Amino acid sequence: MLLGDQEQFLSYNGEVLIFQLSKTKLVEGTGDKTTNLCVRRMAFNRDTKMFVQKSSGVFSMHASHLKIEIICCSCATDSRTGIILPCILMKKKKRNNVVKYLLLLLHSSNQFEQSFHFKLDYELKEDIRLFTGPSVLWRHASKLFYISSDTRTVLSAPIQLSSVVWTGEIEEEGTVVLGIGTACLPESEDEDEFSTSDRAIWGSEFFGYAIETQKMLTGTCFMPHAYSRVVSSVYVYKNEMLKKQLRISLVAITHKNQLIWFQDSLPKGVCELPYEKPWSVKTAVTSSKDLLFIVSFADGNICVVQRRDSLQVASKWQNVKSVLVDDFVGTGSEQLLLLFKDDSNTDVLSAFKITDLGEVNYASGSNYKRDVPPAEGLQENGLLTVKALETRLQAGYTSVRELQQHLGLKRRVILESCRALIDLVEERTHILPTAKEVKCRREYRSFLNSAEPFEGLVSLWDDVENPPHSLSKETSLASKVPEHFIEKLWQRVVGDSLVVGVKLTESFYLSLSDVSLSLVMDQDFSLISPIIECRNKIIKLNKAFSALSVSSCQIEPPPKKMKLDLHSTNDLKKGIPKRCSRVQLDEAMTVIAVTSLAPLLAFHRVHCIVLLHTKKKNHRNDSLQESKKVTVLCGKISLSLEDISNGKYSVKMLRDNSYCTGSMEDILAVLAGSVRFSFQIVSSDCTLTPVNSWLLGEMECTPFKECHDNIFCHKAGNVYGTVFNWTLKNPFEGVLTLFCRNLTVLFQCLHSLTRVLPPSCDVKLLRSGSKGALTEQLALALEKEILTSRSSFFSKESKAENSLTWGNEPGKKISDAPVASLLDSEEGVQQFRKKLQNEREESVLSMNQTMNGALYREIALKTAEAQLSSDIIVWRLS
Repeated sequence: MLLGDQEQFLSYNGEVLIFQLSKTKLVEGTGDKTTNLCVRRMAFNRDTKMFVQKSSGVFSMHASHLKIEIICCSCATDSRTGIILPCILMKKKKRNNVVKYLLLLLHSSNQFEQSFHFKLDYELKEDIRLFTGPSVLWRHASKLFYISSDTRTVLSAPIQLSSVVWTGEIEEEGTVVLGIGTACLPESEDEDEFSTSDRAIWGSEFFGYAIETQKMLTGTCFMPHAYSRVVSSVYVYKNEMLKKQLRISLVAITHKNQLIWFQDSLPKGVCELPYEKPWSVKTAVTSSKDLLFIVSFADGNICVVQRRDSLQVASKWQNVKSVLVDDFVGTGSEQLLLLFKDDSNTDVLSAFKITDLGEVNYASGSNYKRDVPPAEGLQENGLLTVKALETRLQAGYTSVRELQQHLGLKRRVILESCRALIDLVEERTHILPTAKEVKCRREYRSFLNSAEPFEGLVSLWDDVENPPHSLSKETSLASKVPEHFIEKLWQRVVGDSLVVGVKLTESFYLSLSDVSLSLVMDQDFSLISPIIECRNKIIKLNKAFSALSVSSCQIEPPPKKMKLDLHSTNDLKKGIPKRCSRVQLDEAMTVIAVTSLAPLLAFHRVHCIVLLHTKKKNHRNDSLQESKKVTVLCGKISLSLEDISNGKYSVKMLRDNSYCTGSMEDILAVLAGSVRFSFQIVSSDCTLTPVNSWLLGEMECTPFKECHDNIFCHKAGNVYGTVFNWTLKNPFEGVLTLFCRNLTVLFQCLHSLTRVLPPSCDVKLLRSGSKGALTEQLALALEKEILTSRSSFFSKESKAENSLTWGNEPGKKISDAPVASLLDSEEGVQQFRKKLQNEREESVLSMNQTMNGALYREIALKTAEAQLSSDIIVWRLS
């Protein structure tokens, strides 16, 4: 916006803010003069295709002997709250050549707030910028000055520059000023050795200056040195730090009427501009994901450059008063708002156009001059081009599908060859899969469709009545399962716990209801159980290692009554692994068992067999039937005091610059050995930027190199080793997940966090699982509970009928004579009395049926297990 214009336009959250200064008025009875700064919020109505006023506000200023002007306006972040607000810089010029400047903030309630003011003995005219703080920056006498709401003092940067071409935020550098200054030539060089062209090029340099750190940035990070002489304005639209290297993408306009696109300091494209004297450039991202460069010219001309195969001028307009970029029509993407000069109408929004050079196109009824763009022919043939591209895309997609099928066929042949080789080595007969199995279920489902490998396999914990088979027989049966479904078996020692993990291959997808691990000691102990009590967790890892999700065993709710609880592992009352969550297809899954380390060390050296247990659901006639149990032998592990003393299985987390290095198994072990807590943090009036600063600063956290979303705490003390995951849903709401050793560490972290959060923040503990998923699980659990009760009842009836003896003896029939005829004689009365007594005994027997102890325990166990599962889900939903 031009300096000193008494009517300024600004886009903010899809609205147009119009700032106007009213004429000086005399206050009655006082003789004082006031000037009002008025603001109007205008929103676009898609039905009427007009801008309508939503609200307005006024700010009054004392104007005696003063000349008040609007210098400029922009949007900047308020450092107190982290909210972006409109800022207006005002000027009051006094008679003694003292100039006072005021920076005002406009809130959503249309209330103006004076952020700060400062006085100068000269007027601001060159390179004025508003940025985060809010802060004001300007150039005067080849020097750079700035003032912020925090310092409230005018500061000078130790640099000399002839122009400021851009001011903005750079990652890890903060606010950076890009400018052009006079280069310091080597004193030893003879001035006559430089030609005129050399002096023109090397006599100036392009550089950056970080205001917060007061650090100089070399200009070659942005563009080659030779361009510094011709560049007049720059816009950095992308910057990021990759491998400690600053990667920057920007566009620059030159005095030669050119727009140049730079990426990583190299020119990637150039476009000749249609008008002279370009003075600013900005960007817009449209609904079609196109990146547009909007160039403004000093004579009121505008052009839009589109980046396709090369930079091209897509459209241009003349007689434009202002151009704004925002989502004015509410489509979720940005559009251009062109405000044209119209002397015939006093309404400032009487002549406008909203467009994204695509689907969005709204215009007022006023006439304005629009040039025919040079790319008009390309736009007219756009539909044909899109159809041709769609055809090529479809052909490419078909080729990719055929290639995937071919690779899948090769993979199946290799897997089947591996199976045949294993069978040959183990002297077993190799049976080729049927054509139906290969076609429908692939190689990783074929073994589930046959119960042959698992015939005679007895569960280690569910069969109470019958003694289990020997361990050698169990493992030999389990070994019939193909081993290539297990990608890796590992173990770690974390604190007082032993963590054993089994990473499953991506092809190991089962329609399962439960997955768990069990550890069985390989030694022959006659006085103790070989089964090691442990708790299970499932950790699912995305392919790109972008996030970790831990699904632990369900936390049991407080007991409402005494209940049979043979499957609970929270109190470690029984050596039974807990059932865990379902497997996801598109994720590499690791099943982890955590057990206490101290009991194992009593044996000095322990060898354990690792078994993977799961259930396969059977669906027959659209009804849920009892699941089939499957056991897979994963391998063996060994542990000794010597290994632990030497740190063989210890977790190693080291800090490497800005990352925490450690193997993926170390990360999974730390997460599995910790307790997970999630908290929802909501702030009503401030952004949650202090949380990130707290994690990286006070808690000394660094992200894992393998998964950046999770960060490891290196702070000395009890909190060391705590893992955090901070996810922002929006600037005012986020979820903080902590993986800590115990509740003491949790309370220490929360106490430290509450000291940096604003008082208005609301922190709420979240229970794991979404409401929709828990509701679906509850429905399945209730269905299973009903089926269990029904099947148990029919089983009881059928078995009771075979074991009970009813009142009537076989072959003996009681007369069905009428009651009146029986009561006529003494013999009839005796017969009626006997019949009545038999019926009473039959009634008592039917009400008090008995069954053997094994049947009762089986029914009670199934019923308790079904009720416990549904009770846990109801507690998590409450």
